[in-house]
Amino acid sequence: MTIEIKQQLKLNQQLIMTPQLQQAIKLLQMTRLELINMISQELEENPALEEVQEFSEEEHSPELPEIIPETVPAEKEVVIEEKIHDEIDWSNYIDEYNSPGKNLSFENEEKETLKFEAFISHRESLSEHLLWQLLMTSPTEEEKKIGSLIIGNLNANGYLDISAEELASTGGVSRKKVEKVLFLLKTFDPVGVCARDLKECLLIQARHFGVCNSVVTEIIENHLNHLENKNYNAICKAMKTDMEEVLLAVNIIKGLEPRPGRQFSDEELHYIEPDIYIYRVEDDFMIILNDDGMPKLRINSLYHDMTNKLREGGAAAKEYMQEKLRSATWLIKSIQQRQKTVYKVMESILKFQRDFFEKGPGYLRPLVLRDVAEDISMHESTISRVTTNKYVYTPQGLFELKYFFNSSIGCTDGGEAVAAATVHEKIRRIIESEDPGKPYSDDRIASLLEEMNISIARRTVAKYREMLRILPSNKRRQI
Repeated sequence: MTIEIKQQLKLNQQLIMTPQLQQAIKLLQMTRLELINMISQELEENPALEEVQEFSEEEHSPELPEIIPETVPAEKEVVIEEKIHDEIDWSNYIDEYNSPGKNLSFENEEKETLKFEAFISHRESLSEHLLWQLLMTSPTEEEKKIGSLIIGNLNANGYLDISAEELASTGGVSRKKVEKVLFLLKTFDPVGVCARDLKECLLIQARHFGVCNSVVTEIIENHLNHLENKNYNAICKAMKTDMEEVLLAVNIIKGLEPRPGRQFSDEELHYIEPDIYIYRVEDDFMIILNDDGMPKLRINSLYHDMTNKLREGGAAAKEYMQEKLRSATWLIKSIQQRQKTVYKVMESILKFQRDFFEKGPGYLRPLVLRDVAEDISMHESTISRVTTNKYVYTPQGLFELKYFFNSSIGCTDGGEAVAAATVHEKIRRIIESEDPGKPYSDDRIASLLEEMNISIARRTVAKYREMLRILPSNKRRQI
């Protein structure tokens, strides 16, 4: 058997992810804010791109048409409608503040300017709040060191996670001195801070507010598990007291703060800006893409003309400029295509879920990605990318686009299937209408849903109830 080299012609097809295709796919799954940041970065890096600046007629100068020619191709501009409020006379506003007026000025006068720090809101942390109180007691250097060590080992809820022995070993001091400083810190605001567990935290607050009677103390020390499950009868039986005294003590304990450090939480609120707005106009709905703050892009005409007039001697420079022009053109077209795709997907969702937009969450229909993909002739993966991390403002509230895609739940009478989100809404309404003294169990809720022709198991009711963050019946019961 001999080994030889042969040439063979073979024809096959394969999908290649070009850089342009990868960029278009990346743009699809971007949120509006991510897209704005990406456009701003491209404006800085690509000289062939420029942002269209809009001016009012009063601000146009005679030379402006010569600077920005009107021969720029229309397809190289992202059309984004912006509403300008005509009630503000910006020309008078600018003239007023640009004119010197009759104000007197002196060469040696020091003008007071607002400091940048005045615009920054700094929220005091729990550690800073406790250290400030410790310094107000005029501590010694050793006490300050021990206090800082204790405060540094508090968790976000204000509890001390390590023992006094560990603190003494870490700080190189005696356990007695640590206990002394710790006792002082437990008297600081917020009340209950530096406690080791919930029981100690509640006892500190009860003593501070002067409600430390025998019933309150007994419940906190020995019956917190019954209190959590609202098993008041077991508390009455164990303490040999009547229900009225127990309920009075329970109401006092409910007014205490189980997490003293919660008010100093440094978690920032993240507000969601919708990518799409849906407004009701008479008997129809109008879809508006949120283009607020998104720059209008076009090809820089001077850069384009310079590329065409560049001589052959600068081949490398011309190739660089042409590459930037191709990149800018593709970016503009990709953004336009992204906006059209998002609009088409939202239009299809609106068609399938029209009852939801008109009547509310209780009328959400079962919907999968394939339904929308077949409706607008796109692939399911494209629909998945478009609906990821994007939100829409509707007459019913703010929702993620993924919210409109739900699995179906069958009906007992063989009728039309119901969406899972609709079942969530029905469970929530059933629990809202129950008697607080006799809340519905999961079995009872399943029976009520079956009366509505919705076949669902008890464990599924429990699963949906937990998703809605609703407590079980024994913890919802009120006396």
